[in-house]
Amino acid sequence: MDPPRVSWGSGAPGGCTRRRRPPSRTTGATVPGREDGAAGAGQPLLARGGQCGACDGGGPHGWHREACGPRPGDPDAGSGTVHGTTMAGALCFLLIALLLVAQAGILTHRAAKAADLSALAAADVARGLSSGIPCDVAARVAEENGAQLADCSVVAPENTSVDVTATIELPQPITGLGPATGVSRAGPPAGEP
Repeated sequence: MDPPRVSWGSGAPGGCTRRRRPPSRTTGATVPGREDGAAGAGQPLLARGGQCGACDGGGPHGWHREACGPRPGDPDAGSGTVHGTTMAGALCFLLIALLLVAQAGILTHRAAKAADLSALAAADVARGLSSGIPCDVAARVAEENGAQLADCSVVAPENTSVDVTATIELPQPITGLGPATGVSRAGPPAGEP
């Protein structure tokens, strides 16, 4: 059987009611200042521990507040749901944007790696250490590393160093940023022809 409820009336915050606490949560003490036969005499005082966060523990004779939800016609009803949904949507948008930027960074590093390897291979050909045409070798190495050779030139006057530019196309949502690009120059070590 539920304890009796008393309405706070229209001026109550949040449309709350008050009810007596169950007798199982007593401290064993009684209401002080009451004589035998007076209203509330011998009623147990209730412990403060274990109360829910919505309970204030105040009120006459051990009554406490119980939240009953919004009153009908309350203009703020459901606003927490709207704010929560908005925050969740904003966080998802930011997470997706962060992942796309991270993917662009990874592809830029791949393009730089392909340009470095292509330039090294082309420089070996330009120095006569390998056979072939320097820019053809650079294009093949770039393709093997998932990139396209955008530019290749043998640096004059020695004709032993090679400049290479390799690109990788970014995926659809971030294509507007342009391709990921890597630029590299390779040649003989200092002091060698």
